[in-house]
Amino acid sequence: MKRETYDMIIIGAGPAGLTAALYAARSRLKILLVERLAPGGQIALSDCVENYPGYPEGINGMELVSKMKEQVDKLGVPLRQGEVRALEEDRAMKVVYVDGDWLESRTVVVASGASPKRLGVPGEEKLIGRGVSFCATCDAPFYRGQAVAVVGGGDTAVQEALYLTKFAKKVYLVHRRRKLRAAKILQERLFHNDKIEVVWSSAVEEVLGDDLVEGVRLRNLETGDKQELKLAGLFLFIGLRPNSGFLKGMVDLDAEGFVITGENLETSVPGIFAAGDVRRKLLRQVSTAVGDGATAAYAAELYLERVFHCD
Repeated sequence: MKRETYDMIIIGAGPAGLTAALYAARSRLKILLVERLAPGGQIALSDCVENYPGYPEGINGMELVSKMKEQVDKLGVPLRQGEVRALEEDRAMKVVYVDGDWLESRTVVVASGASPKRLGVPGEEKLIGRGVSFCATCDAPFYRGQAVAVVGGGDTAVQEALYLTKFAKKVYLVHRRRKLRAAKILQERLFHNDKIEVVWSSAVEEVLGDDLVEGVRLRNLETGDKQELKLAGLFLFIGLRPNSGFLKGMVDLDAEGFVITGENLETSVPGIFAAGDVRRKLLRQVSTAVGDGATAAYAAELYLERVFHCD
């Protein structure tokens, strides 16, 4: 049986993947969008996106993604639900293994995003979903009137800590340093919120509890002193790890597994491009993901014209 051949397969339906699909569809390319979960990526979990141009009052992450998805749907872009297990080359073609099927394409845009990092401490793994969470927007209502902690010091950690104050009676922000990395406007809101207490220069050594989170054991990184906080929930926002396992041995990755790209988002393999959080870059935001998606799709289109004389 002859395989169906695409001009472009886009792996991931977050802001980068959806934007790539938008540009490729408008160029009348034959494309397929592949997503292992629901469209949206990390941004769909955000309560309020305040730094995306055009929304001066901010916009809910899921609402923003829904608008992007609606725009792509109007162009008739097909969406395949499934997980990409491998990516290979077959002469000039790329072969994408999605669950039990092999799909063939002239180009591939990898926009598979990234997943939250974990602490790697005792008690964490067994209590994921039992008080350990990576999404305040999803789980905050479970902790109404209780004490919770957020681990991290960037924009996401501070935003989620602020969101949790709508439900929790007390929110601890645990940070390894004495200075936050979050935007100054977010820090100002944090320091003016009476429900939030920052625990500086501290790291979680153990998550306490048998069936549910009951607290954490902290170690002060400056003094070595230890303390325990009684908690009902623990929210982790300590960075991202790229969803690039299926690319190992195929394209060049950095030490953390992020895809290394050139100026036009090309990878080390001609015809394979990367966009969004999965690639090595300075800033991971919805605005930069959208820019990546547009650039990668256009670069792939130029590649098609050059190699396959598609126009």
